[in-house]
Parts: sequence; structure tokens; C-alpha cells
Amino acid sequence: MTNPPNPGDLLSRRRKLLYILLLGALTALGPFTIDLYLPAFPALEASLGVTEAQVQLTLAGTTVGFAFGQLVVGPFSDKFGRRTPLILATALHIAASLGAAVSADIATLGIFRVLMGVGAAGGGVVAMAMVRDLFSGYAMVRMFSRMSLVNGLAPILAPVIGSQLLLVMPWPGIFVFLAAYGTLVVVAALLLVRETLPPEKRGRTGMTARQRYKALFSDRIFVGLLMVAGFNFGGLFTYLSASPFLFQDVFGFSAQQYGLLFGINSLGIVAGVQTSARLIRIVPPQWILAGATAWMFLMALLIVVLDRAGLGLWGVMVPLWFYILGTGFMFPCVQVLALAGHAAQAGTAASLLGAATFLMAGLISPVVGWLGITSAAPMGGVQAACILLAAAALWLVVRPRTVPSIH
Repeated sequence: MTNPPNPGDLLSRRRKLLYILLLGALTALGPFTIDLYLPAFPALEASLGVTEAQVQLTLAGTTVGFAFGQLVVGPFSDKFGRRTPLILATALHIAASLGAAVSADIATLGIFRVLMGVGAAGGGVVAMAMVRDLFSGYAMVRMFSRMSLVNGLAPILAPVIGSQLLLVMPWPGIFVFLAAYGTLVVVAALLLVRETLPPEKRGRTGMTARQRYKALFSDRIFVGLLMVAGFNFGGLFTYLSASPFLFQDVFGFSAQQYGLLFGINSLGIVAGVQTSARLIRIVPPQWILAGATAWMFLMALLIVVLDRAGLGLWGVMVPLWFYILGTGFMFPCVQVLALAGHAAQAGTAASLLGAATFLMAGLISPVVGWLGITSAAPMGGVQAACILLAAAALWLVVRPRTVPSIH
């Protein structure tokens, strides 16, 4: 009897569904960590007596923590298995969330937000690596898309939940909620998540972490995809950091109205991911990336033009939703192209992909705060610049015509 091409083919339908739910919930810890407290930005500004830019730096700190956390968790999971780094990282997230809840100044809060980012990194990296352990090719794409249906609920529900929490408790209660969510993740991991990387496959290449990183960075296509993913996330996080102030301070939304709007916008990511995952079977993913970057650049320019033309709220909301839709189109394409050729070091590859995205987001997202948020034009301008750089990386570094087909 020959072995199946994918170990995941041996899983029952019930077991596959369990993995989709659990791994989706693991990856959702990151979006919850970021999005849940977005409606509290103005409250934080008032409570701690700080500026918009200082509040946005706590978001940037979280993304930087995500980046460096993934650089540690990924190689660690390749060498020692998936479950242990997941549990340790999530335990750090729980402790840091409780520390953020009792922070009395913006500096202390910023430190704990960085640590929260480091801890939340475990869920996303390990979930991606576990999928790569079990599946390849189109089967891997299907798993990523189905997981996205689960973790896609996080950016939709998180700001809505956060805004409702603010009705009954001050902003520290949001971090207590995150600690409770992290606790559920740890319990689920302990009881329900099995190890997907057998002992004989751990570090089987005999390579050190440094050598694995060197091997990945010698892959031109992988390096180009890191750049594409990073600039794509930079544009998305520009929206995340600017939108609380734009819609609440400039357009006069309440925290609850902002949470609802954010949820509607997040549907664009879910729709884009699901459509893209199906389209990949017909159109090679590198060409989907080419179309998505062109589309997003057009939408970002429309945000600036329509805002300058005085079309108000709807002139911002409509092109912004379609920009976010394009972001969703890019996610599964980048993931499958980046991981397809690196099965033996999936954890390290996933960690680099995650680190690139969140590090770039952490560096770019504060820029719009420094420009000032008195209109939508700064946000749209930064988004346009980000996606233009992503397109340049795609065409000049990845070079779509040179990308091998996936199987």
C-alpha cells in the first residue's frame, strides 16, 4: 500500500472539522488581540491623557511583538514540535493581557501590548505550520480557506464585542476578556490539539535555525512574497490604526457605530479570501496577486480623490470596503505560494511570513497618525503607497512568469 500524498487525507470528516475550528480559533487570537481594543482608542486617549499618535504606537508595538514572536516560535516548532511552543506562547499572552489591564500609563501599556503580540504569535504560526504538516497543494488551499471562515469572524466580531464591553466597563475590561480568550485557547490546545510533526521529522534536515533562515532567504520567490505580504499588511494596518479616529472623531461615530462599521468592512476580507481560494483552482495565485494589487491601488486613489472632492462618508466607505476586499484576495495566494516549496521547514517559513507582515505593519501604521487624521486622504495616500510597493515587489522580485505551478 502506498502512503497518501497528504497525511491529512487519513483524517475523518469529523476530525478535519475539528481541526478547522480549532486552528481557526488559534489564528483568531491575533486579530482579537489587535481589533478588540480599537473602539477604545479615543477612551484611552482621554483616560491616559495622551495623543492619538501615542495611542497608535501601542498598536504598532503589538505588531512588532507579533513579528519577533513568530521569528522565535516558528523555528522552535520545527525543532520541538507544534504543541509546546503554542502553549508557552499563549500562556505569555494571558499574563501580558492581565498586565495591560492594570497599566496606569501609556508606556506600561505599550510594553504589555508588545508582550501580548509576542504571545499571540504562537497561534498563527503553529496553525499555519500544522496545516502544512497535514496538507499540500490545493488541499492546503482548501484548509486555509475553511480556517479563514472561522478566524475571519474575529475581525468582524472583535470591534463589536469591544464596543459593547465599553458600555458596561472601562477599557481595562477589554484586556481581561482577552486573557479569558487566551485561557480557552490553552485549554483547547491541551485537550484537543494533537501533535502533527512526528519526532522523526523534527529538525530532520540537521539544519540550525540560522541555516533554515538562510535557505529561505536564498529563495527569490519567497523573499518577494515576504515583501508583497508585508506591504499588503502595511496598507491594512494603516486602516486599522487610522479608522478609530477617522470615523469616531472626524465623522462623529459612537464606539458602537464604529464597531458595526468595522464588522461590515471585515466581511470584505472574508469574501475576498473565500473567492480567492476558489479562484486559485482556475487562475494561478501569482496572477490573482497581480490583479488584486492593481485593484487595491485604484481603490486607495479613489479614497483620496473622493475625499478631496467632498463626497463625505460614503466617498470613503465604498472604495475602502473594496480595498479591504482586495486584501482578502491576497492572503491565501501569498500563503500557498510561500509554503508550497518548504514542507520540511514549514514552521520557519510561516514565522518569516508572519514576521514580515506584522513588522511592516508596525513600521507603517503610525505614519498616518504623524500625518494627522483630519480627513481620509492621509489614510488613502499611505495605502496607495503600500500597495504600489507590493506590486513592485511582485513584478520585480517574485516575477509571476517564473513561479512554478502548485499541485
